[in-house]
Amino acid sequence: MSLTKNIHFKFLILSLSVAGLIFILGLVLPQVIHEKIWEIYFFMLIISFLISLLNGFLLKSFAENFFNIMVLAMILRFIASLVFIGIEVWPGMENIILFIADFFIIFLFYLVFDIYAFLANLRPISK
Repeated sequence: MSLTKNIHFKFLILSLSVAGLIFILGLVLPQVIHEKIWEIYFFMLIISFLISLLNGFLLKSFAENFFNIMVLAMILRFIASLVFIGIEVWPGMENIILFIADFFIIFLFYLVFDIYAFLANLRPISK
């Protein structure tokens, strides 16, 4: 398998790109970056990687339930995100709107990557 076709390599490139973007925006426009941005980033990195591992395992075992597995992954990510936001905001955080906006933007980066991976896997799975 070529390294550029490996989904984990593409995930690493995406994660490094998002981290670089956060770092550059933190230097250039610090007012648009919340102080807990790295917690948000590492949460999304870990949850996305774990869900992709779960997807890979489930798709190998139950390939006929492709749609159900993908919907399960989206629901798990959404519920985990709501729990994370609730835990972070509950104690009384300053600048909640900025926190949620930053979280939403990083969430969208990883969601777009999952949609890309989903579309890239449609052809090999179809029979």
